[in-house]
Amino acid sequence: MHQKSELENFPYPFQEDVYRYSNNSIPLEQPNSIEITSRYLDEIELKRELITQYPKRCYQSLPHSLKGQWEIVELVIDHLLNLYPNWFHLEKNKGNWTFQNKLLQEKHTFRFGDETSIPCEPLDFIGRHVQEDLIYMKKRDGDLFLDAGQLCFPANWSLAFDLGMSFKEIHKPIPGFKEEGLDSRILQFLLNLEAGMPWWRKNWSLMAGGRLDTSLETFDIWGKDRRTVTKENAGQLVHLRVEVQKLFRLPRTDGVLFTIHTHLLSLEKLASNLAWAKQFYHILEELPPHIVDYKGLSLFKEQVIKYLEDRME
Repeated sequence: MHQKSELENFPYPFQEDVYRYSNNSIPLEQPNSIEITSRYLDEIELKRELITQYPKRCYQSLPHSLKGQWEIVELVIDHLLNLYPNWFHLEKNKGNWTFQNKLLQEKHTFRFGDETSIPCEPLDFIGRHVQEDLIYMKKRDGDLFLDAGQLCFPANWSLAFDLGMSFKEIHKPIPGFKEEGLDSRILQFLLNLEAGMPWWRKNWSLMAGGRLDTSLETFDIWGKDRRTVTKENAGQLVHLRVEVQKLFRLPRTDGVLFTIHTHLLSLEKLASNLAWAKQFYHILEELPPHIVDYKGLSLFKEQVIKYLEDRME
């Protein structure tokens, strides 16, 4: 698997020296809902372990979501075949599909549209073959509702808690999101997504520790690491966490597929790029208190700033 270096491949999220919440979505020129990186085998193994150990935390669905789930299976397999033809293969024999994943050395035959022919629900099935978390939101009554999801690598939220909620209910905890009218504007943007014209955006947070699984349910395990950050250990302990989120309108079921690919980069590696270190330093220095609090940076922001100061000198 030929891949760029970790630094070259990292989806650095900032363009300016200040950061505010916004709808920073831009058109996705190549319709690829997924990306295979050099971490593929490790992350698929971790995903499957988490699903086995914590099935309700990692997978949730409402019964009426099955048609949308199958539409997602078709979309994701299509993208895997187009982008990675050496690694994925599909044979169709009337209604029977045989899907082959050569990276995992697996072959699955099922009847498309018949969930009794696969070992788990369709969204859960295809999610076990990609690094991304997959969220399905359905359009109803002029709103979007979270109807199904496979979520193994959440950034401090709970799929089980949010299942069935509307877009605005899910985003209510974000400070300023409603007050600044962002919730209505972004909801309208999502409702107006057109099939065949996907969008993407980057979302960031700063984590103490290098875990991909930072679910709300495990906060007692990883949350305490925030208190252990010092200027001396920040380089290795603290990671910039970036989610590459892609948005696809599903024409048959009138829903939206969100794919979320999480990338982690240690502060030490980030700071090896001096331009990034300087810019991130300015962003943290200027970041408003309500964003600092919501992103969970209050306990270790100053230590990170001091670490970056030292590196810039």
